[in-house]
Amino acid sequence: MSECAERIEALVTFLATSLVDNPDQVAMDSDEEGDQLNITIQVAEEDTGKIIGRSGRTIKSIRTLARAAAGDSPLLVEVDVKD
Repeated sequence: MSECAERIEALVTFLATSLVDNPDQVAMDSDEEGDQLNITIQVAEEDTGKIIGRSGRTIKSIRTLARAAAGDSPLLVEVDVKD
């Protein structure tokens, strides 16, 4: 995994653990294929709504921050929440 991808994953992990009531149950699954970085966040069932947010605003904000962290790199970042 590239240094940029590791930095983005660390940011998403920080954001997710800061938002939930059970930070010890936050798990990340990252997959970097070429210029695509897919990050899947898995949290406790009762914390899923906190990650998604009202009308998906929170997860959209997390995606925006993750993409901004990619900066000028050609890395395309996608962040999802596992149900």
